[in-house]
Amino acid sequence: MQFSHSDAMWQAFPELRAGALHAEGIHADADVEAGIADFSAIAEARLAKAQEGEFPEIQAWRRGFSRMGLKPTQYRCASEALLRRFRQEHALPRLHPLDLCNAISLAFAIPIAVFDVEKIAGDLEVRRARGDETYLTFGGDVEHPEPNDVIFADAKERAHARRWTNRQSGLSAVRATTRSVLIVAEALHASAGDDIARLVETVADALARHWPAAPKTAMLSLASPRFEFRGFEAHDA
Repeated sequence: MQFSHSDAMWQAFPELRAGALHAEGIHADADVEAGIADFSAIAEARLAKAQEGEFPEIQAWRRGFSRMGLKPTQYRCASEALLRRFRQEHALPRLHPLDLCNAISLAFAIPIAVFDVEKIAGDLEVRRARGDETYLTFGGDVEHPEPNDVIFADAKERAHARRWTNRQSGLSAVRATTRSVLIVAEALHASAGDDIARLVETVADALARHWPAAPKTAMLSLASPRFEFRGFEAHDA
């Protein structure tokens, strides 16, 4: 299997910096509370100085959403949505130990997507939608992304995320049975290259600490846009 961004995405967003990880041996019994507390404290300290809308990481995504034709205060990147909720509630919901990635996203203010590899058919590509792809909501409804929506599309024309970093699909969401994950982080701000590299290293270390995983990692660019990893045959939803 491979993960990539289309050439058109790199050309439209040359400032994009992305990192990807693949890990196996995932289970739902890991105790990650100490790690979540540490990363949450980093976010708390930063939010004490400024609201998330003032962070350069978030401002860059807002500009990116505007370029996609979306109102950035109506559709927020995942890290902004997490930070906003965290600022209001000082906590995030716990559904699976891989919620640790949400805490890391808070600390870096960078969107992190976590996909159950067994639910992905073939390769996964970030590209513009045609409009005939299917997207499964967390409520179980099937939608069709609008043409030119930025989606994570697999070989069965299923969208595993819509509006780029705004909303993942319920199809490949992490669950108790998840064994293998693809983790993707993307950023558009000026220091994105260095920050994504640190984030990938941080996630890889966290995975290795809590699971019998030796994550495979990659930094993606226009010159090296593909991440090859071992996958599974996708199950039907």
